[in-house]
Amino acid sequence: MTPILRIQGLEKSYTPGKPVLRGINLEIAAEGITAVIGPSGTGKSTLLRCINRLVEPSAGAIWMGDVNLAGLRGRSLRAARRRIGMVFQEYNLVERLSVMENVLTGRLGYVPLWRAWLRKYPPADIERAFTLLDAVGLPDQTTRRADALSGGQRQRVGIARALMQSPALLLADEPTSSLDPKTAVEVMELMARLTGEVGVPVIVNMHNVELARRFANRIIGMTGGEVVFDGPPEALEDHHLHQIYGGEGWL
Repeated sequence: MTPILRIQGLEKSYTPGKPVLRGINLEIAAEGITAVIGPSGTGKSTLLRCINRLVEPSAGAIWMGDVNLAGLRGRSLRAARRRIGMVFQEYNLVERLSVMENVLTGRLGYVPLWRAWLRKYPPADIERAFTLLDAVGLPDQTTRRADALSGGQRQRVGIARALMQSPALLLADEPTSSLDPKTAVEVMELMARLTGEVGVPVIVNMHNVELARRFANRIIGMTGGEVVFDGPPEALEDHHLHQIYGGEGWL
């Protein structure tokens, strides 16, 4: 299968001479879940944010099909971003808006500005938003303000909003780190099921190695801005975790 994404020689430095990403080369399959693990500060979030250009790469190419995302500007970049959904660690919902309105913001890249301003979305978009809210288990929360939701409910809204874009790729940046263990599993199960049903590949950053083993088809281990492990969950052994995280006592 042709990969959905090809990353070539990706580098990022926020401060000259202190690279956060060091020549990353990866191909991401057009199906399944790829989990990126590694210690804090090793570049996991920077990697995802370079893909959707929330962070500007210092060097390298990010190919999505025949389009180099790293070289896009203006209208072309906005069009490419429509194809990449994003689920955030801190949810990034508009707190004062309702659940339904937050989900519909996933269509902002597709509707005229006046429609979004007046909240007059096409009937097909509204119907799809209801369907997605039902799918994430929030059919009775449509009119509730986002700031009245629990953390797990907010992340469900975030997943529905991302899927509202009809993305070709979904990025999830530490989507469970603010959740309790039970809710974290529920959110990962939900994301795996819904993206699997529509055939959308996922790249997810996470600290929880066991969650990565449970839900990912592939695990990428990073340390010091470099990839030091890349393989299926069953191939990830303790010596790899020593290399990724350092030390031994924590195991």
